[in-house]
Amino acid sequence: MAKTYDAIVPKLRELIEQQKMFFVATAPLSAEGHVNLSPKGLDGTLAVLDDRTIAYLDLTGSGVETIAHLRENGRICMMFCAFEGAPRIVRIHGTADVIEPGDAEFGELIAHFADYPAVRSIIRIRATRISDSCGYGVPLYEHKGERDQLQRWARSKGEEGIAQYKRDRNAESLDGLPSGLGDQ
Repeated sequence: MAKTYDAIVPKLRELIEQQKMFFVATAPLSAEGHVNLSPKGLDGTLAVLDDRTIAYLDLTGSGVETIAHLRENGRICMMFCAFEGAPRIVRIHGTADVIEPGDAEFGELIAHFADYPAVRSIIRIRATRISDSCGYGVPLYEHKGERDQLQRWARSKGEEGIAQYKRDRNAESLDGLPSGLGDQ
């Protein structure tokens, strides 16, 4: 059933790119720190860059756990569950870096994604372990569409409002780890 791969082979890439939602997990080094698990998945926010690299748009939101954890230790796991079609789960374990607007690589990477307001960063994951397993325990769901609340909220705030929000709410993680965001 479960199998590991040396690369994101075509059948895994196809499954990854078909999913409407994925999950990202990170944790601080401290045993007392909070593990973070975030759902992601707006259209055009995920890109398979090569057979061992995935990236996604990190949009401004209420927390900054993923960025703070990655800046501390770089560890990440992504999970893709097939909620429609054949039952399958793909996990990408790896290390990730945070590329912010203004960083040298940002301009090249942003071309892989749809245009969204309030892009905080791009999270780029380099796989150290790629695996799949059955998704027999994952329920079937019907995708009804995208939510637009985040985009409407970001547009209503405007650039300065988003910058202030990040200063006020995205400076550090729940555990007090700094986010290191450049516009803090």
